[in-house]
Amino acid sequence: MSLFKARDWWSAALGEGEEFDQGCLCVGDVDNSGTGHDKVVVGSYMGMLRIFSPHTHKSSEGGVTDAQLLEVQLQNAIIHVEVGKFVSCSELLHLAVLHPRKLSVYSVSGTAGNVEHGDQYQLKLVYEHNLKRTACNMTYGTFGGVTGHHSLCIQSMDGMLMFFEQDSYSFGRFLPEFLLPGPLVYNSRTDSFLTVSSARQLDSYKYETLAVATEAESRQDPDLPLKTGGKRLMPDWTFVLGEQALELSVPSFSHASSSIFVLGERNFYCLRDNGQIRFMKKLEFNPSCFLPYASVTDGSTNLLLGNHTNMLLIYQDVTLKWAAQLSFVPVAVRVANFPELKGVVVSLSSDGHLLCSYMGTDPSFFTTPKVDAREADYEQVDAEMKKLQKFIREATRTQDILRKPDAEEELTVKASVSSSVDSPSQALIQDVDGLPIPSVTIQVKVKASCVVQSSKLTVGVQPPLAVTQDQFVLEPMGVGSSTVVVFSAFLNGRYPPADLTGDITVSFSSPTGVPRVLQSRFSLPLLLVCVPSSPAKTSKFKITVDTNQPPVNLNAIFPEFSGKSEDKDGNTLALQFLSGAKVTVVASKTSQRYRIQSDSFGDMWLVVKELVQRFDQHFSKLGVKDFKKSFNGPLPLQDYFLSVDHHFQLRVSAQQYQDLLSERAVQFRAIQRRLLTRFKDKTPAPLQNLDTLLDATYSQVIALAEAAEENRALLEEAFVRLRSATHLLVLLLSLLQGLTPEQTAILEATLLPLLQDTPQLGWEESCDAAVSHLLRTCLSWSPKDQATSLAQAGGPVLSLPHDTARLKKHITLLCDRIGKGGRLTLASEANAPVPAQVQNLAAPGGVEPIAEGAGGGEELELPQEATKFIRKKQPSKKVKKVSVDP
Repeated sequence: MSLFKARDWWSAALGEGEEFDQGCLCVGDVDNSGTGHDKVVVGSYMGMLRIFSPHTHKSSEGGVTDAQLLEVQLQNAIIHVEVGKFVSCSELLHLAVLHPRKLSVYSVSGTAGNVEHGDQYQLKLVYEHNLKRTACNMTYGTFGGVTGHHSLCIQSMDGMLMFFEQDSYSFGRFLPEFLLPGPLVYNSRTDSFLTVSSARQLDSYKYETLAVATEAESRQDPDLPLKTGGKRLMPDWTFVLGEQALELSVPSFSHASSSIFVLGERNFYCLRDNGQIRFMKKLEFNPSCFLPYASVTDGSTNLLLGNHTNMLLIYQDVTLKWAAQLSFVPVAVRVANFPELKGVVVSLSSDGHLLCSYMGTDPSFFTTPKVDAREADYEQVDAEMKKLQKFIREATRTQDILRKPDAEEELTVKASVSSSVDSPSQALIQDVDGLPIPSVTIQVKVKASCVVQSSKLTVGVQPPLAVTQDQFVLEPMGVGSSTVVVFSAFLNGRYPPADLTGDITVSFSSPTGVPRVLQSRFSLPLLLVCVPSSPAKTSKFKITVDTNQPPVNLNAIFPEFSGKSEDKDGNTLALQFLSGAKVTVVASKTSQRYRIQSDSFGDMWLVVKELVQRFDQHFSKLGVKDFKKSFNGPLPLQDYFLSVDHHFQLRVSAQQYQDLLSERAVQFRAIQRRLLTRFKDKTPAPLQNLDTLLDATYSQVIALAEAAEENRALLEEAFVRLRSATHLLVLLLSLLQGLTPEQTAILEATLLPLLQDTPQLGWEESCDAAVSHLLRTCLSWSPKDQATSLAQAGGPVLSLPHDTARLKKHITLLCDRIGKGGRLTLASEANAPVPAQVQNLAAPGGVEPIAEGAGGGEELELPQEATKFIRKKQPSKKVKKVSVDP
């Protein structure tokens, strides 16, 4: 049992589905028993009024029932309850209940029972007032210094203070500059009312000032003539809080400590009666309620403070003295005296949890039982020790961390993509240019071969594709159990993606606690991003793919589009991308060629890739082993460079927007400082159009931010299109030169070193560095260049280039060297032994410019500092130059 936990003395759960707030709880001798013991009165927003007399019967099932004196269902919601002397010519305490449109005063009386059921309590209405305005809260006290009875003051939702003296209405006054009601409390020492206005300041109004102020009705009837004799209502003093107040309290337990306590959203304040601050405390949590009570130390006040972390804190002025944990967030807290225990903390939650508790500890009467002395069996202890050491060695050995090659996988992941689209579609965008956006369902089955705890599954797709849910927390799985996860993928943008594959990552922990990661991949169908259409007769970009087999029926290759295709012969297939571009595939009737044409260079990538893959699958099913495909036309580098230039211009624009935003932000802050200096000056000076300049600068900042955001969206689209164009260029180059899959992977990693752009590192500089490295290593004609590639002086850090001329020249040179017999490999002569002197010259950094020559057998020139260390030319194989006919 924790020391810092409130000790439950008595508790009750009040109804189901009821709501409570600050004013719904009060304590007092409401039945006038004369013993001085308090009763707990609770009212709910559902109109249920309950009165309790708590006592300790924890073991009894009827403890709550025995402690409940009265339960009455009233017709209206109860927003505030108070106990006081509200009936004239009577010294007895009565109960005031505030409803939204009514104030009722009741007397609670008890009759001694003659049977085993106990005493009987009755609630009798003494008088009531029907309110013309909706009430918010109320306070009571000896208004005007009258002794012997209490008057009531009710604050309405529109800012009117209504005063009642017992069963008669006195007057009403509107608070000036009112917007929303705040907490209200009466200070009997100064005969004034305290409230917090919407201006976030504490206002004090004397009762005498309120009594002689203008009648309340004059505010609501502006057409009537003004009444004479009234004064304008003004507060006696104000104190700026700077935050909204949650609760006010004026303790009356000692006149020596004339203090006013204010609980704010982030601070609590202690003020004197004249509005001067005594102290304040900054809180590190969100408070919910508070209550000042008497302290044993002279000149100080104790404070009970509840917060939203289920804590009840006790402060002595600003010093934290104790902290107790509750099981709920208290909305109201009181201190009461009961027959069996005095100083009990009564707290109430918003859902009706009523708790009477106290601080400190309970005495413990537990004594440790005597252990029978017996001699230890050392042989048994030694055997157990060896067994435990064996378990420890097996658990900490490295074989559990490093996977065994032949070890069985703890999890297996299998993803299956539906062959048909969903009905209805799960896409966020319903249609693009009148074309509906489809979605397909992916089902992932995760099967465990061992006990797996706390596993998570993450789905990733390439933009602008999206999924309905990308993260899943899997339930714990036993040996042989499986879990199925279902989600849908769809297009979530107005441009086609660069890749239709998705990644599935499952992270989990092995039974020994070692973290594991398992990855799988799935491919989305082409019909997710395009629909069949009519063929285009003219197109801007054209690509021709040759094969060594007779032409095939395109409808058989693309069966999902054959139903809606206009060409029944299968010689033509037109696909309309949902983003607008159209790609047409035409099969030659006389030759073995296929032409792909479109008005967008990058959009042809998905169709060409799908066409080549389906050709391989088709002829593989037919048993054709010598199927070959090739590309004989010139590489469309100029068409590719259009995508490069477009992406680069958007990056330059993004940098310019960033610079302009920085300049305007500096200007905006400078103008703000000037205006603040003018406003703080005791002798105001003319603004000299600084306010106009501030508005204009603000408009410029907003316009630049919107333009930068629009440019960022365009840059994301341009990078996806650049990736598509780069994939297409790599495919055409591999078909042209007959590259192996390993060489194609190296080329693709060189031209696509990034999956996404960042402001710090972009595609242009990364690609240029990768291409330059290949030109200096495996694609270099000179063995000297390969041996001394590390000896080049370190260049600057990669950054945004001034233009794309150098990059385009390097890409052209790369394609030219591959076409002339260059071999793409990571284990070439570039890894030949390098002299120690040359190794000492290696410096980290960027890549030196490539020396391009005009002829095919050009060699890169070496700096003199590097060549003088090479004593002997390293032997190298002759590279056979292969001439390729265009």
